[in-house]
Amino acid sequence: MKIREIRCAGLYGATPEGGWSNELRPDDCVHTLIAVHTDEGAIGLGSVFTNDALVRASLALLEPLYIGENALEPERVSEKLHQNSFWLGRGGAITHTISGIDIALWDLLGKATGQPVGRLLGGRYRERVQPYASILMDEPAKLHDHLLEVKSQGFRAFKIGWGPFGRKSAATDEAIVKAARDAVGPDSRLMVDAGGSDAFWPNGYKWAINTANMLNDYDIHWFEEALNPDAFDDYVNLRKNSPIPISGGEVLTRRQSFLPWLTAQAFDIVQPDVTKVGGISEECRIAAMANEFGIRFIPHGWNTAIGLAADLHLASAFPSTDLVEYLTGSPFIDEITVGGWKMDEEGMLKIPTAPGLGLELDLDAVKKFTKGVSLF
Repeated sequence: MKIREIRCAGLYGATPEGGWSNELRPDDCVHTLIAVHTDEGAIGLGSVFTNDALVRASLALLEPLYIGENALEPERVSEKLHQNSFWLGRGGAITHTISGIDIALWDLLGKATGQPVGRLLGGRYRERVQPYASILMDEPAKLHDHLLEVKSQGFRAFKIGWGPFGRKSAATDEAIVKAARDAVGPDSRLMVDAGGSDAFWPNGYKWAINTANMLNDYDIHWFEEALNPDAFDDYVNLRKNSPIPISGGEVLTRRQSFLPWLTAQAFDIVQPDVTKVGGISEECRIAAMANEFGIRFIPHGWNTAIGLAADLHLASAFPSTDLVEYLTGSPFIDEITVGGWKMDEEGMLKIPTAPGLGLELDLDAVKKFTKGVSLF
């Protein structure tokens, strides 16, 4: 089975807010779908956390390397693309695009062998996993009501992030967290994401350690992106001194970037994003390294239904991965798949058992959000 063509289509019209200081608008494109077409007619699906113009340019650059390649060898083909584009810079739009190609190749391999991707990664440790509802912070009363609404949908784990947190005062930060804990109750897992990768993040180590101590009073499961993503030494010190687990790594790409952070024990929990880190192949290598260092792996491919599906399969393949992020209220997750996503009565998501990623796109919905650009 050979690669005949790779198409991409950006998602427009319903892009959710990201919490950034320069906020996203619905017609901004930051998520792009990929379809790998083969000479036998099979099609694999991928997703990229990058604007479609950058993905199209990257595909044009990579095309001589992937046309005619074996579509059933995702690790080798992806590594070939990485190795031959290294001189253009590791970790940017090209790496992100290779991520989507790699996801699609794993989808094809699963379809060709009749197996779910998670089984091809070495075996399934679980058949279902707990999704945590990922929502933006707001002023306390509004956040409280929003969380009550999300909780009524069946979620039992929640992450609040970005918004005003860390940008006004310590009193505001604590009021937000208190409102959130009151809303979700004492038995739900609650995580806090400061959003330290936002432009011109104003806070440093002292703010982060003081905030971690405050969060400990509210039984916060982890503290995410507490610092600027380049503050390596501060992350190491924060992880050593924080009373609660420290998580991060979503902005890093490829295993080479993660190695120093894992070696230095800068995180308790590492969160590579499958839609930009290099794909499933690369994320598996990072997860395996994390396991060797005793660091928990929680995937971060939350941004489209395809990214979520990849995360579910990754969660099935690693024994300590008991959570996946679920961005609530995004049509790019909830509307573009046939049948959507449904939690069971215990607030768990079933990991797909169908071949490949195990999801089918709703073609009408995809057409609506891709401005009619054809993936198929």
